[in-house]
Amino acid sequence: MSLAIVYSRAQLGMDAPLVTVEVHLSNGLPAVSVVGLPETAVKESKDRVRGALLNSHFEFPARRITINLAPADLPKEGGRFDLPIALGILAASGQIPEYSLSSHECIGELALSGSLRPVQGALTASLQSVAAGRTLILPEGNATEAALVSGAIVLGGPDLVSVVTHLDNTRRLIPAVAKPSRHTQCEAADLADVRGQHAARRALEIAAAGNHSLLLIGPPGTGKTLLASRLPGILPEMCEQEAMEVASISSVCGLDIDNKTWRLRPFRAPHHTASAVALVGGGSSPRPGEITRAHRGVLFLDELPEFERKVLEVLREPLETGRITISRAARQSEFPALFQLVAAMNPCKCGWLGDPSGRCRCTSDQVQRYRDRISGPLMDRIDMHVEVPRLSFEDMQGPRGECSAAVRERVMRTRGIQLKRNKTLNSRLTHQQIEEVCALKKGDRLLLQQAVEKLRLSARAYHRILKLARTIADMEQAASIERQHLMEAVNYRKLDRQ
Repeated sequence: MSLAIVYSRAQLGMDAPLVTVEVHLSNGLPAVSVVGLPETAVKESKDRVRGALLNSHFEFPARRITINLAPADLPKEGGRFDLPIALGILAASGQIPEYSLSSHECIGELALSGSLRPVQGALTASLQSVAAGRTLILPEGNATEAALVSGAIVLGGPDLVSVVTHLDNTRRLIPAVAKPSRHTQCEAADLADVRGQHAARRALEIAAAGNHSLLLIGPPGTGKTLLASRLPGILPEMCEQEAMEVASISSVCGLDIDNKTWRLRPFRAPHHTASAVALVGGGSSPRPGEITRAHRGVLFLDELPEFERKVLEVLREPLETGRITISRAARQSEFPALFQLVAAMNPCKCGWLGDPSGRCRCTSDQVQRYRDRISGPLMDRIDMHVEVPRLSFEDMQGPRGECSAAVRERVMRTRGIQLKRNKTLNSRLTHQQIEEVCALKKGDRLLLQQAVEKLRLSARAYHRILKLARTIADMEQAASIERQHLMEAVNYRKLDRQ
């Protein structure tokens, strides 16, 4: 047969669309033509495939070979189509049975020796192949990752010969099996390392319980970064669906998936020199940024005012919607970005404003210019502003704090209350849900009205105070929001009071 069809998968953002590789052999001068919007690496696959076939002792047909990658309007990138192109040539030239390919999908880059090299996005391809009801053949280095998908039949081959011997029933490949997860929540850093800072520890627990954004403000060396790094350890581990979302992002980014920690929530801490594209993603072929890699986890921005203002402004929309859409002239990609923002900053440029030592020499104008590096709309989207004062010597030598496991139990209990009542966490309550579950008594409504007017809070800040108060009430298993819950929530709007 001079025509063969092989199924494969492209990589387009977080999606793995089906690509049909059609190989046709015809009479004429020997030549290889690749059509279907291939980019440079795909066009070069004809040379890699030729070398791999010859070095694997297969015949490379001395005929005119036309390779069509359909659909033609979908961009094709990378070396992932080497394996399906090679199998298509073998099937079209009668060296392997063409019918054996109809129930398989293939991705993989070929070395000139015929060995298979891993590709990016194997997990997303596996998810799509399960939905299509086909077996996925891919490089051995991707097999364990792709086998994480429940119900997937994944065959990992070390080289082209092993794949061919499987398809012609000479020697079958053994389906890959995901190794049992041996992770424990103890893999995360323990909150017990934080000594003193009782107010900041409570704020961290409230933020974890309701998935609220948090800003830590204090002099250098007071434990702001230490506190932020302990947040993943008090968060519940991800369910299988959430873990699969995060693992798919790692797969698309070409990162290894650690079997011990793949259920732990991600913690991303980009340096303040990061660009807007590095933070939210982008490029001519849109790629995930830091906010997507922090999906279902924590994004920590240390030295917040040191980030360029235009970089911080790109966070405003993802903080509200939980996703980011990257638009380019030729294509558009949407990435998930449901992250919990934790940021840290000094109170002033020198860092010592308000410290009892009195070493700060910043003027009020200098302090204001420093804080104005963060725009009002972005600050409005941060639920909690918490002071982290300098520790006394006695606190530094004091006993270790409460461990993460004990705090995590309370966080899970509080989240369970929210999910049972709202089907979502308090930070994601809709306006209608806020009216239903955040109702205040008459006296408390008057108190909140006075706070809103005095602090000149926006409607967004008003709703965030209500959601935060609801979380504090849930932590105490209170049926309704009481005055002390509301007052504590208002007190967390520190920068609105200055």
